Order: sequence, then structure tokens, then C-alpha cells
Amino acid sequence: MATATPKARPVQRIKMRIRKGDTVQVIAGKDKGKTGEVLRTLPNENRVVVQGVNLRTRHVKPTQEGETGRIVTEEASLHASNVMLYSAANKVASRVEIVVQEDGSKKRRLKKTGEVLD
Repeated sequence: MATATPKARPVQRIKMRIRKGDTVQVIAGKDKGKTGEVLRTLPNENRVVVQGVNLRTRHVKPTQEGETGRIVTEEASLHASNVMLYSAANKVASRVEIVVQEDGSKKRRLKKTGEVLD
């Protein structure tokens, strides 16, 4: 009988232009059009967890005596290519560009609105 081999993970982490705390809009999938804040980024898998998007329900068994089982709803990760940064002021999703300031620091800027994020 053959044993199951674990799925090979990518060795190199992907540079992401989306960071924790950013507001994003889902552009593909069952939650298309929804917006939310990024709770976590998973750069090794090129995925993000967005608040209130891609919800999964999990049935949790009681672990201690006297405790009751419960149903937990939590956010699952989305692929980073399925979300776009969202400007709440202009209500538009946009791509991101990296601009170098005069002092040499790098900032992220939305292409459509010109809004600087960092």
C-alpha cells in the first residue's frame, strides 16, 4: 500500500502588493463585488483572508465535559489575483503601482485615482 505524500509547497514566497489592513474588492468568484478589509496575507501561497468574504461554516465538537458543540463561521483564504485594492473615497477598484519619492522611499499608489496608500 502506497503512502500519501504531502502536497509540495512553493519554496519562494511571492511579493504581494496587498497588505494587512488594506481595503479590497473581490473581482472574481462567488463573492464578486464584495469589499472588505484584509485580515491576513499568506505570501507563501499568494493568498489573502478578507473580512466577511468567502465564509465557511465548521461544526466543532465539545472538547470538555459539560460543553456543548457549536457551529463556527470563519473566513477562508482567497487567491490574491481575485482581489483588487479599493478606494473607499472614490468607490472604485484599482491596480497598484510602486512610486519612488524624492527622498528615495517607495510608496504604493492607486493607478486610477492617484491616491497614495502608505
